[in-house]
Amino acid sequence: MTTALDAAPGYAPRRTLPLRVEAVRQLRRRRTLVIAVLLVALPFVVAAAFALGGGPDRSGETGLVDLATASGPNFALTCLFLATGFLLVVPVALFCGDTVAAEANWSSLRYLLAAPVPRARLLTAKLAVALLFSAAAMAVLPLVALGVGTAAHGWDPLVLPAGGSLAPGDATARIAVATGYVFVSQLVTAGLAFWLSTVTDAPLGAVGGAIGLTIVGSILDAITALGSWRELLPAHWQFAWADVLQPQPEWGGMARGAAVSVAFALVLFALAYRHFRTKDIVS
Repeated sequence: MTTALDAAPGYAPRRTLPLRVEAVRQLRRRRTLVIAVLLVALPFVVAAAFALGGGPDRSGETGLVDLATASGPNFALTCLFLATGFLLVVPVALFCGDTVAAEANWSSLRYLLAAPVPRARLLTAKLAVALLFSAAAMAVLPLVALGVGTAAHGWDPLVLPAGGSLAPGDATARIAVATGYVFVSQLVTAGLAFWLSTVTDAPLGAVGGAIGLTIVGSILDAITALGSWRELLPAHWQFAWADVLQPQPEWGGMARGAAVSVAFALVLFALAYRHFRTKDIVS
């Protein structure tokens, strides 16, 4: 059935709200600049802490943090380790949780839909840009940390906690794999934030709810009495990327963690689309 809108000259649903337009809008947001500054600043703060403290305790050299000053790649992986538990959760929750709820909070969401932008198209554009910015945030931290670490500790081989070392080129590839896995593991947070963003008109509620539920998952994972049930929690696998820090990487843990994260994320994204499809937009 052809509607008058579909027959309007020049109108094409797929051309509404282009990704570049949404990306520019999000890039100009102040919170994007704040997140970028925080991620860029962290490696400098960590480097200053090691410099003021005389460096980590390397008497046993068994932990990743103990080897932070061994080389630039070691420093980059240490920063990734320190940020995985919480700091990298924040930009994902912010970019995905703020995207739809902010439009409703500004009373601009109904005008976007009246443009007219199909609801599914609007969600797809916003989700794609939110995930793109989240991936960029994941990449910024190790890239800056690698530069800071190399300047401070040299472009030397990556010293592995389990013993042995890797050439800087191979170490860079391992850092890229670890960063990619961290992004995949955060898809659950992205799904939670995006779904909540379609449920509430309060951006803080969507962002805070996603961060809070992520923290609850980490708390539940710490309860050993749950036994094997913890393997169903995405938080259980958030540090599985450490398996690449062996002479021969182990992929089993990362494969299971990625499967759990993607499965939860797909369900949450589907819930977001389902809810938004019939939502009464009043703001």
